[in-house]
Amino acid sequence: MTIASSVSGQPLVDQEHSLHLLHRMLRIRRFEEKSAELYSAMKIRGFLHLYIGEEAVAVGVAEALTADDAVVATYREHGHAMVRGMSMAEIMAEMYGKVGGCSRGRGGSMHLFDAERRLYGGNAIVGGGLPVAVGLALADRLQKKNRVTCCCFGEGAVAEGEFHESMNLAALWQLPVLFVCENNLYAMGTALQLSESVIDLPRKAAAYAVPTATVDGMDVIAVAEAARKASDTVRETGGPFFLECRTYRFRPHSMFDPEFYRSKQEVEGWKQRCPILSLSNRLKERGWLDESALEQLEAEIATEIAEAVDFAEQSAWESVEDLTRFVYSESGVN
Repeated sequence: MTIASSVSGQPLVDQEHSLHLLHRMLRIRRFEEKSAELYSAMKIRGFLHLYIGEEAVAVGVAEALTADDAVVATYREHGHAMVRGMSMAEIMAEMYGKVGGCSRGRGGSMHLFDAERRLYGGNAIVGGGLPVAVGLALADRLQKKNRVTCCCFGEGAVAEGEFHESMNLAALWQLPVLFVCENNLYAMGTALQLSESVIDLPRKAAAYAVPTATVDGMDVIAVAEAARKASDTVRETGGPFFLECRTYRFRPHSMFDPEFYRSKQEVEGWKQRCPILSLSNRLKERGWLDESALEQLEAEIATEIAEAVDFAEQSAWESVEDLTRFVYSESGVN
């Protein structure tokens, strides 16, 4: 792979791979913008937590994982599902509550799951994915499988007991977990400095003898490189690693969030560091992207989204006869 220096000082990969990263981030961004539109039209119900602004984290980290590795995410997991290979159609149908969804419409936005792609949630409980990740990694260790379990969580989860219990066991038993903290500064709606006495989050992991690193979560190239080094460490040592990605969500916590806890000026300031805009500009400066190519990329994604929405609209609702399926088990029935 050809490596060149970018204007930001981070390594800029070759043209084909750079466009691949841009395409992945754009797919997530445009899909989520459409999801917000459909939610407002009451096509999507329940809760909806958007990943807009944080795309570089899921996309960059995915570059360091293999199809055999596992991923555990949060309730803001549409991007993670897409980079693991789940189709827009499956995700959209799930959010519609239709049978064509990845969880037959029973989980909705917060519970995307695909065992074949080793995507183990979508977890609605803050910090809920951490012990799941430790369990998956323990299973791999006991079965002598050289795999990494990547656990993505927000900085709000660091205040939960599960974080400390999981970090301790992963270090104590030397389990292959890549802990990825998506630090967007506000958790659900409280500034980090108002909820944590120590805001240097890697120190909390280091207290359990877990190696750590911090990366600019708005730079997909930097995230990909940091995740590669972190996952290599996990594979080589067999133990855990804590990677903090400092990022920012441009949208409110959820569609119901009045967003009184931060100023519009602050949000606009962070938007100037948009990972998609940043990479696009860098590619244009190098002559690897022009407006025509970008328009073509946008058109392809728009078509994919339209087909996903059509699939969700046409997909069937769960039949009344099946409503208790997967909920109750009768004696003697497998």
